[in-house]
Amino acid sequence: MTKQTPVQYLRLDGDDYIAYCKTNGKPNQPCVVFLGGFMSDMTGTKATSLESHCIHKGYEYIRFDYMGHGQSSRRFIDGTIGLWHQNVLSVIDKLTDPKKPLILVGSSMGGWLMLLAALARNNRVNAIVGIASAPDFTEELIWNAMTSEQQHILTNKGVFNLESEYGDEPYPITLALIDDGRNHLLLERNINIDVPVRLIHGEKDLDVPTNISQRLHNKLTSTDKKLVLVENGDHRMSGEKELELLFELVDEVVKTTC
Repeated sequence: MTKQTPVQYLRLDGDDYIAYCKTNGKPNQPCVVFLGGFMSDMTGTKATSLESHCIHKGYEYIRFDYMGHGQSSRRFIDGTIGLWHQNVLSVIDKLTDPKKPLILVGSSMGGWLMLLAALARNNRVNAIVGIASAPDFTEELIWNAMTSEQQHILTNKGVFNLESEYGDEPYPITLALIDDGRNHLLLERNINIDVPVRLIHGEKDLDVPTNISQRLHNKLTSTDKKLVLVENGDHRMSGEKELELLFELVDEVVKTTC
């Protein structure tokens, strides 16, 4: 954690809480909220690098952990897209100033949650920036990629441990995650988001194929949208050049909101 941003806790119902870091910005600048990926937390390179950029530019900035991630309450295995969507809405409703323009930056799963939040809070969200956005990933990239044997195990046992390239521990995929994800699918219809949209996706992404962002770009109704494919970018998109591109696109949409 950086010294400028001590961890704080947003208390919710019962014993639930969301851990977050917030930096204040200049009065005439927007608030940027970073939404991380599946099994990621707010200490990742993109989250902290974007924080430094926002401090430099004078933007208010919030990064946080979904429930079951990082320092927030609950277990990861109990999480669903619906729960994490509600976490995002709680952060927007309780931690951001409605007088400030609001920009959501979503990475991978955070890109899906970013879209859901923009639809649910269309009077609050002024622009969105997606990094390797993964809407509908529970269905398209997990369930549909499973063998029939794996689907059988998941259906009957309620959980399947999926090997991960990002750590020694597997991802516990629950039937609740898959079933709930089906209530939030977006890519089969037009997505009525009419704010400025910027999408970044690495062409060497082995986890989320670029066609997801291409389909998303086509489904969005916004007339101010841009998709940038990064030739040598992988799923992490956390190299120096990728981060500079992210900062550039965030600054670009800031100019449209201020």
